[in-house]
Amino acid sequence: MELKAKTPAGGGLSAGQIVQKYGIVFALLLACLTLTLINENFLTTRNVLNVLRQTSINGVLAIGMTFVILTRGIDLSVGSVVALTGVFSASFATTSSAGFIPGAPWPALVAIAIGLLVGMGCGGVSGVIVARFRVPAFVATLGMLSAARGLTLLYSSGRPIPALSDSFRWIGTGSVLGIPVPIFVLLGTFAAAHFVLTQTRFGRHIYAVGGNPHAAKVSGLPVNRIRFMVYVISGALAGLAGMILAARTGSALPQAGIAYELDAIAAVVIGGTSLAGGVGRVSGTLIGALLIGVMNNGLDLMGVESYYQQVIKGFLIVAAVMLDQSKNKQD
Repeated sequence: MELKAKTPAGGGLSAGQIVQKYGIVFALLLACLTLTLINENFLTTRNVLNVLRQTSINGVLAIGMTFVILTRGIDLSVGSVVALTGVFSASFATTSSAGFIPGAPWPALVAIAIGLLVGMGCGGVSGVIVARFRVPAFVATLGMLSAARGLTLLYSSGRPIPALSDSFRWIGTGSVLGIPVPIFVLLGTFAAAHFVLTQTRFGRHIYAVGGNPHAAKVSGLPVNRIRFMVYVISGALAGLAGMILAARTGSALPQAGIAYELDAIAAVVIGGTSLAGGVGRVSGTLIGALLIGVMNNGLDLMGVESYYQQVIKGFLIVAAVMLDQSKNKQD
């Protein structure tokens, strides 16, 4: 006899199901309400745009991380890839006489394409190691984290690449109708990722591989190719985030992106994507990134030191993983 989950009379959701489905939204609204009551500057237009602009980098990274985690993987290299793509693209966009790329500054589109290719290359290497050679994702991407950071320091000689062209900086500092460009980049990335995961065969295959890799392989799905592609996507979005960061600051720093992978993983897990794979939505990731951004901004407005922010973030990650584990046991 088939067993079905009990639902309240009328077919509605129970209180527990509502919390499970919309808890992250309630948490974001509660955080916003609390900070609005505590600090009158929080809900100003200027501060809201600032929160969204600051969230854009972690949001783009976290969306790429979502693809990887949905397949039961992890990408610890994204912070180092942010730095590597930043210095590579900046070397083509610098107006400084100290630049070492002939003909620089090149058109912004060329510099952006270079950054995306470098990010995709890093993700592709990790993807091959994970998919083809069966190396655990934690180990493979930890190796890429170290390698990409070393390449960043070698390529830049450990020095920042300053004086970026105005056309390149536009992706980090420009605005359209008063809204910062990085916000549009985040929204565009979210829309594309949401479409891929919900409306395409590739997206359905990602969920299938994460839900049961063996069954997916028996069904004839190209499991290795799918695993490879999600790391390429993660690397490309890390490259995009790296260029936004370099454009915002006006120079590419070889020390950029340190521990960014932790914020990205936190946004994904807090947003409800299961580390066990096959379960999660990119919309949850976006809300998770916004929650982290709101929390960081609120603590800054209250004068709380960044060290405490790291502690709070750590507790949020652990709590989200514990909740995920308890849901898996119930299932």
